[in-house]
Amino acid sequence: MGSSQSKTPAAEAAMAEKLMERIRALDIEEADTREPEKDFVYVGEDEPPRYMPRSTTVSIRTAEQWERELMKDPKNQLALSALTSNDPKNVLSQRSTKVADTQNFNIKISLEGSPVTNQRSSGRCWIFAATNVFRVAIMRRYNLKEFELSQAYVYYWDKLEKANYFLEQILETTGEDLDSRVVQRLLEGPVGDGGQWDMAANVVEKYGLVPQILYPDSSNAMSSGTMNSLVTTKLRENALELRRLSRKSQSSRSSIGGVKDKMMREIHLMLTLMLGPPPNPSKEFTWEYYDKDDKFFSLKTTPLKFAAELSSKVSVQANSGADVSSFFSLVNDPRNSYGQHLSVSRLGNVIGLRPVRYVNVDIDTIKKAAIAMLRSEMPVFFGCDVGKFSNSASGIMDTGLIDYELGFNIHLGLTKAQRLMAGESLMTHAMVLTAVHVIDGKPVRWRVQNSWGEGVGTKGFFVMSDKWMDEFVYQAVVDPRFVSSETRDILKQEPRMLPVWDPMGALA
Repeated sequence: MGSSQSKTPAAEAAMAEKLMERIRALDIEEADTREPEKDFVYVGEDEPPRYMPRSTTVSIRTAEQWERELMKDPKNQLALSALTSNDPKNVLSQRSTKVADTQNFNIKISLEGSPVTNQRSSGRCWIFAATNVFRVAIMRRYNLKEFELSQAYVYYWDKLEKANYFLEQILETTGEDLDSRVVQRLLEGPVGDGGQWDMAANVVEKYGLVPQILYPDSSNAMSSGTMNSLVTTKLRENALELRRLSRKSQSSRSSIGGVKDKMMREIHLMLTLMLGPPPNPSKEFTWEYYDKDDKFFSLKTTPLKFAAELSSKVSVQANSGADVSSFFSLVNDPRNSYGQHLSVSRLGNVIGLRPVRYVNVDIDTIKKAAIAMLRSEMPVFFGCDVGKFSNSASGIMDTGLIDYELGFNIHLGLTKAQRLMAGESLMTHAMVLTAVHVIDGKPVRWRVQNSWGEGVGTKGFFVMSDKWMDEFVYQAVVDPRFVSSETRDILKQEPRMLPVWDPMGALA
């Protein structure tokens, strides 16, 4: 073995931090001596920039010249040392931001729900976020200290329903060319793990809910890649067969129903063998539990009745008047006019139940509704682009967390609307708000319950700055009591249908 030990990650991080401190010092010195730059707008006596022909190729000579000029700057030499040996996100993290983003909040729900959940190697965040909202209502109803709903139960029925939804969409689009954008989008992800609040609500309405102890995660629920790949391959094969039959004779078209039933039976077989047979929605199960006063109870009910109890008079009273089945989605999509009812074409899971629907509002409306819900002791499901300016280890989401301008001397200036238009950002993750810190009537930071286990953030909880919310939060699911009647009535409008490839069709 070598005579010297390799540096530890902590030592490397400390060295990188020292390098960045030197870069910051050089940046300050340079700023004091730098001449103001012209922004190349012809005003008054200023000369317009010299005309240069557009180059259509990459010139090796020019690249060499750029490199010579780049390395003349001591700041860039230090940046090279730091950035070639470390993840830029870690090197350029701002310590002052980490210190400011504390887990202290002056508005916090008393029952956040425990234990902290873990979706593991799957894309089920929306199911975890939704069931984490549902479980708080159930914990209050049954006076529980700890409780977890079966995410796998919702997952199983969602997979089966998505397979059926996909095949129906394929049959509805047989008039489109196979290489059309809509058909290719459908084929891209027939039964992905992602979803939306309305899709969770559909599964709960049709199949109900069960405690996690009665239907725990299988191996394929915790690590879904292989299962998804197999089911997707089979469904793509099915899609091509259905399109072929739809173009043949009348007798062939009349057999499509039977063929599709056989296809669904095969998908059911695959899901059942990989996830395990789920409880029957209409058959009784027995749930034995201790409440937070250590009293033993035994409840006999069905999954459908267990879910319906969320809207019972007793449950609504226990949850300060909140009926979670009435919650709906507000979104902030600055590309589209506010005050609009939006929906997404060919996006859903359960045929015949609610489509994915949004009320598009400004971000302040979302914040006010979220704060009102937290004041009333209810958690808030929300959708965001979690990978931007965030660190999962520290559990911080803050636009000031990473100073890319310092390290690269560039400006990242896209607006929220432009990110959506350019494909730079979209909803990638769903989590739950459980607290907010408000100063002089304005939110400063938010407490976030994630579903990545206790090993990230502060025992599974993150801190989100309010500025980060402005830029990267797109959705919040709210109690209709906490928005104006005008906002509620937007759902009565005929929705503006966005195409299935629209960013608002992204499944968290």
